[in-house]
Amino acid sequence: MNKTELRKESRTRKKQLTVEEQKNAEIAVLEKLESCKEFQAAKRILAYYSLPDELPTIQLLCKWNKDKEIFLPRVNGDFLDIAKFEPGSTEKGAFSIQEPTDSELISVDTIDLLIIPAVGYDRKGNRLGRGKGYYDRLLKDAICPKIGIIYSCQLFDEVPTEQHDIPVDIIITEKEIIKP
Repeated sequence: MNKTELRKESRTRKKQLTVEEQKNAEIAVLEKLESCKEFQAAKRILAYYSLPDELPTIQLLCKWNKDKEIFLPRVNGDFLDIAKFEPGSTEKGAFSIQEPTDSELISVDTIDLLIIPAVGYDRKGNRLGRGKGYYDRLLKDAICPKIGIIYSCQLFDEVPTEQHDIPVDIIITEKEIIKP
């Protein structure tokens, strides 16, 4: 399957999950993430404010905001800026994604851990994004561990890759932790 077909398949699979299955998966994924040594060691984390079709992250963002510095991406033209997350200090930005309003920006190379959204992954860590390349441009300068969190139904045998694609180091689903 090509990337367009995989994106469609991912949406179809996720729609088949019940609300209860989604909630149980969210709890299991976040517990696995929080138990990872990479998460525990990280002081500065770049996460994402989830869209309705992504594994929810708002509980994670708010829970850890006191103990760790949490940052979110903000679209700036063709690139992602990184700004500090504070509960209640976000606004809808590009693509209707909640973005931080903090004006102070930091560089991705100062982050200890990246939690990366995706439409799907394969077991090699290859990411299927939404097709705009924002995270590909961001990840090329990242030097810290990269973790992808998804529902297990969004795991594919193979995601087609291009030269600019950067895989993640760990994939966490409700069923398993995969270290390619």
